[in-house]
Amino acid sequence: MKENKIKKANTSPEGQAGSENMSTADVDAVMKKYDRESNIRVWTGKYKLAVRGLLVAFSLWCIYVTLFATFLEEIRLTSFLGLIILIGFLTYPAKKGDIRENYMPIGDIIFMIAGTGAFLYFTFSANQIINQGTRFAPYQIVIGIIGIAALIELTRRCVGLPILFVAGFFLIYALAVGLTNPAFWGRVKFLVRNLFYTKEGIFSTPVNVCSKYIVVFIIFGAFLERTGISNFFIQLANCIAGKYAGGPAKVAVISSALCGMVSGSSVGNTVTTGSVTIPMMKDTGYKPEFAGAVEAASSTGGQIMPPIMGAAAFLMADFVGVPYSNIIVRAILPALLYFTGIFISVHLEAKKLGLSGIPKEKLPVFKLLIRKIYLLLPLVMLVIWVSGNYMTMQKAASYAIVLSVIVSLFDKENRISVTKCIDALEAGGRGVISVAVACGVAGIISGSITMTGLANDLINGIISVANGKLIIALLLTMLCCIVLGMGVPTTANYCIMAATCAPILVRMGVPTLAAHFFVFYFGIVADITPPVALAAYAGSAIAKANPMKTAFTASKLAIAVFIVPYVFCFNPAMLLIDTTPLKVVQIFITSLIGVFGLSSSLEGFLSVKMSVPVRVLMAAGGLMLIDPSLMTDVVGILLIVGCCVWQTAQKKKTA
Repeated sequence: MKENKIKKANTSPEGQAGSENMSTADVDAVMKKYDRESNIRVWTGKYKLAVRGLLVAFSLWCIYVTLFATFLEEIRLTSFLGLIILIGFLTYPAKKGDIRENYMPIGDIIFMIAGTGAFLYFTFSANQIINQGTRFAPYQIVIGIIGIAALIELTRRCVGLPILFVAGFFLIYALAVGLTNPAFWGRVKFLVRNLFYTKEGIFSTPVNVCSKYIVVFIIFGAFLERTGISNFFIQLANCIAGKYAGGPAKVAVISSALCGMVSGSSVGNTVTTGSVTIPMMKDTGYKPEFAGAVEAASSTGGQIMPPIMGAAAFLMADFVGVPYSNIIVRAILPALLYFTGIFISVHLEAKKLGLSGIPKEKLPVFKLLIRKIYLLLPLVMLVIWVSGNYMTMQKAASYAIVLSVIVSLFDKENRISVTKCIDALEAGGRGVISVAVACGVAGIISGSITMTGLANDLINGIISVANGKLIIALLLTMLCCIVLGMGVPTTANYCIMAATCAPILVRMGVPTLAAHFFVFYFGIVADITPPVALAAYAGSAIAKANPMKTAFTASKLAIAVFIVPYVFCFNPAMLLIDTTPLKVVQIFITSLIGVFGLSSSLEGFLSVKMSVPVRVLMAAGGLMLIDPSLMTDVVGILLIVGCCVWQTAQKKKTA
C-alpha cells in the first residue's frame, strides 16, 4: 500500500513536485529503525496464510464482540488480551530485525501458549473467580504471574524497553515498600490478585476502552487508507497551498494534518507522507533538517487533530466521563492553533530564503481532483453519527468501515476488493497489538501507583511545592509528562498522568477536562523533543539530515504545543467550557496573535531579519497573551503590533 501511495503521489497525471522517489525498501527501512511495530516476523507460504487468517479472524471477532456481545465484561477483556498475546507473539520476534523466514523458537512458542492460556483461564473461569472473593489458590497466583510476564514481554517486543523500566520501578516499589503485608509472598499474592484478577490493574479503563472503541477505529483507519484517501489529502493540499511561497512545506503541514486524522501514529505518518513531502521541500530550497522537522511536527499533530485523534483521546473521554464527540468539538481550536503556528513558521522561512511555490504545471488539476471528494464521505458521516449521538462510537466506526468499501467502488485504482478487505482486516488486527499491550502495562503502572498510595503522595507533594501557584503546578506537570513521554507511549503516559498529575490541577481549580487535555497534549510532545524524538529522527532519516538538529527544529516549529495547554488551563473558554461565543472568539484571536508573535520571534524574520531586541519583544508579547487578563492582552498585542510596524518600516528603508 505504501509503495502504491508513493508512486501515485509522484507520478500521477495531475503532477507532483519532487524528484527523489523513495522505494518501498527505503520506507520500510526507516519504519523498522524508528517504529518497533514495523519489526515483524517474516512468514511465507502456508504459515503466512495461517497468521494472516488469525489476524483477520481477530479483527472480525473484535467487531462482533464490541457490537453484539452481551457476556460478562471480564470475559470480553480477558479473551481480548488472550488473543492479543497469541497474535502478538506470532507477529513480533524476540529480537528487533530478525528476518529469518518461518522461524519461531520453541521458547517463544511456550511463552505464547502459556501467556494465552493464562488469560483464557480467566475467561473460562470468570464466574468462579468473581465469586471467590479474595481467596486465591497458589496455582491461580502463578497463572496471574505468567499472564503478567507474557504481557510485559510482548510489550518489550512491540513497544520498547523504556515503558518496562517505568512499570518495573512501580512494581518493585509496591513489593518492597508500598504494600504493608510483612510476608513477601503475601505482598506478591496481593499485587497479582489486584493487577490480574480485578479491574484495578491490567483490565482497568485503558484495556476496556481499547477493546471497546479503539480497536474498531484502528480497523476503520486501515480500510480508509485503502481507499486512497492519503494520496487525495496530499494532492488536495497541493491544490490549496502548493503555488504559494515555500509551497511544499505548506503542503506538508496541511496533508500531514489531514492524514494524521486517519493515522494517529506520529512516526508512521512522518514516514508515509514524508516520503513524498520531504523531497519536495528539499527540491524547493528548504534545508534538510527543516524539511524533516516540518513533517515530524505536522505528523505529531495528527494525534490532536479531530475527528480521529490518538488512542489517548478515547481514554480521556472515559476518564473524564464525557462523550467522545465532546472531546472532538473541544479539541478543534487548540488543534487549529497548533497547525497555524507551524504554517506561520514555514511561511516566514520561505520568505527569508526567497523560496517560490510549486510551478502551476506540476500541480494537480483541481477540477479533476474534486471528483474524488466522495472519499471524505466515511469521515464526514462518522463525525455526524458520533457528534450527533445517533449511535454508539463503535457502531459508527463499523458503519464507516462499510461506507469506506462502498465509496471505494467508484475508483478503479483504489477499489476495495475482497483481497483488500482481508488486507485491511489483517493490518487492523496487527495495528491493535501495540496499543493493547501499552494499555495493559499502563493499567499495571496506574494500578501499582493507586494501591500503594503513591498517587496521593505525589499529588500532595506537588501541591506543597506549588504553594498555591497554578503556574508552578503546570510547569511541574509539564516536566513530568515530557520526561515520562521520553520512554512511555502517549497512551500509557496519559493514563499515568491522568491518575497522578491531572487531579493536582483539578484541586488547584483547573476544570477537569482542561486538566486532562493538558496532560494529553504534553504526552505527545516527546515524539519531537530531544533526546527521544522518534518522529523527528524518522523525518531526519528521510531528509538525510542531522537527527538532533531536526529534533530541535521540530520543537521550535511546534512551539504552539508548549503554549496552548497553558492558555486553556488559565482560560477554559479555549475548550468551550462555561463560556460565550464572544469570549471564544476573543480567546482564539488573542491566542492566534500570541502564537504568531512566538513563531516570528523563533524564526527571526518578519518582512526583514529581526534584531535581537525585536525578537525578545515579540516573544514577550506572545507569552503575555497566555494570561487571560485584559491588561496582559492589551500589552501583549501592543508589543506584537509595534514590532510588526517596526519591521515593515525597516523593510521600506532597505527597499
